[in-house]
Amino acid sequence: MKINNDSIIHSGEGRHPRDPLVKKILALLIPRDNEQIYKNICDILELEWGKPERISTLIPFTRTNYYNDIAPQLDRLFFSYPGLYPLSELPKWKLKSCQMENMTGKSRRVNLDPGTLDGARLILASTKGQAHRIYLNSGIFAEVTLCKRKGRWESFFYTFPDFKSGEYDEWLELVRGDWKKEHFAFHHSVFN
Repeated sequence: MKINNDSIIHSGEGRHPRDPLVKKILALLIPRDNEQIYKNICDILELEWGKPERISTLIPFTRTNYYNDIAPQLDRLFFSYPGLYPLSELPKWKLKSCQMENMTGKSRRVNLDPGTLDGARLILASTKGQAHRIYLNSGIFAEVTLCKRKGRWESFFYTFPDFKSGEYDEWLELVRGDWKKEHFAFHHSVFN
């Protein structure tokens, strides 16, 4: 970890100059009204990744029943983490998130999707390959889920319905603002 003025650069040493510096985010799906599971996963996450910088409000997850194996009623929330991270660390985060999911019980009790956010896009990691996903390494794929275009978040034909709805845009914009401040501070300290 390296500190440049107001920016914390995680694992910045030896980073390739073309490896973008991004905000680390996590999209969580948790059973509605189950404080114990929420507390449990928060404790696990804090132990592994530290305290989040931002936590979104709980948003009812109602646009698909794909995750009914976790619980019939779910809520979505997001965490973002302080500092900037190399985008190339995304596969490690996804592998670690799969391990953390398994720590919640015999059957998966939460869904954790790590991703990155910068000035132009939201990228999510996945263990499932699809035509629109690019293979990174270690069995992990990535997709650009949303992009920032003409002042708004835009989706693609493959974007998950809840991300496509726009209900997360306000929180994503706050984190994008965090990225802009930290990115500016980092570049200002490097080039001055």
